[in-house]
Amino acid sequence: MDLKRLLSFVRRAVDDYQLIEDGDKIAVGISGGKDSLALLYALKHLQRFYPKHFTLTAITVHLGLEPFQLQPVQALCEELQVPYEVVATDIQSIVFEHKKPANPCSLCAKLRKGALNDAALKQGCNKVAYGHHRDDLIETMLLSLFFEGRFHSFSPKTKWERTGLTLIRPFIYVPEADLRGFANKYELPIVHNPCPADGHTKRQYVKNLLKTLSKDYRGIKDRMFTAIVSASFDDWL
Repeated sequence: MDLKRLLSFVRRAVDDYQLIEDGDKIAVGISGGKDSLALLYALKHLQRFYPKHFTLTAITVHLGLEPFQLQPVQALCEELQVPYEVVATDIQSIVFEHKKPANPCSLCAKLRKGALNDAALKQGCNKVAYGHHRDDLIETMLLSLFFEGRFHSFSPKTKWERTGLTLIRPFIYVPEADLRGFANKYELPIVHNPCPADGHTKRQYVKNLLKTLSKDYRGIKDRMFTAIVSASFDDWL
């Protein structure tokens, strides 16, 4: 996928769900993976022609896991002329050494979100952008269905009343396969995820299941996506 096609997906999501307004300062959460790096790249290029003016900053929450080499990400941010901050935390020791929960991903995500939001607020941001894509949306729906007994998924835009921040997901229309192709085409500096739970989660199980279903039933992910965006979830605008 080339940049023009990626921007068409992003522009559609931004317009459909009013994700960006004049004067927004958006903190892009950078994990080092293909999705967050592609999001930063796309938003920077959208900034050049989108009629509503907004500014960007990039933030990585360092969990304390090693090796986690962020110099290539720093170089990309300098190339794009986007300020970059790395927030040091003890999340790794809290999750894997002290708390040791049965589901480490949930606690880790909560702590990462808190650290990212705190850093965004200190920089004067009013919005935080995540690189969640269309496949993430579908996987979250299946996780909710299988393990919570309800049909639901995350929304394109969420306002957190306590902090005043708004979470936006501009990649909600973008298939993961296209993002993988984009990252390869533009040689994004992907950083290996050193998390010991990576690849051994319920989400990975659902991801593998979707891969099997897609081979057996052509277009099944398209139909699942349509079902989600057509549903009347209370927290979707």
